[in-house]
Amino acid sequence: MSRLNLTTQRKAILDLIQSCEDHPTAAEIMERLRMNGHQFAYGTVYNSLRYLTDAGLIRELKLGETASRYDGRTEDHYHIVCKKCGRVDEVLSAPPAEWIREVAAKTNYDVHHSQVVFEGVCYSCKHPNA
Repeated sequence: MSRLNLTTQRKAILDLIQSCEDHPTAAEIMERLRMNGHQFAYGTVYNSLRYLTDAGLIRELKLGETASRYDGRTEDHYHIVCKKCGRVDEVLSAPPAEWIREVAAKTNYDVHHSQVVFEGVCYSCKHPNA
């Protein structure tokens, strides 16, 4: 995108997502905006999320759930999802370069990007009384 058009609404949504420790859905973003005193229409939020994603300012995560989640971190990283509660955490370790080379060799692709999603059970679900 050549020139950014950060309207007041887009800026508020971007600031909210970049300050999140989690990976909120659009509905959670709407609720948090309301809690912060904003009254944006659903269409405005969804259109702003699409704009910010297309501009590369946020990432849309499709992790096998019905609702997309949004991430303020745009550098390459991966995620792990709890199969019990749906919690999503960051994985900052990169896949081994050998693995990327093997995938490229077996598929005859030039690999430019990878998206890896790990699944498991988080500590809280594993130890509910801890």
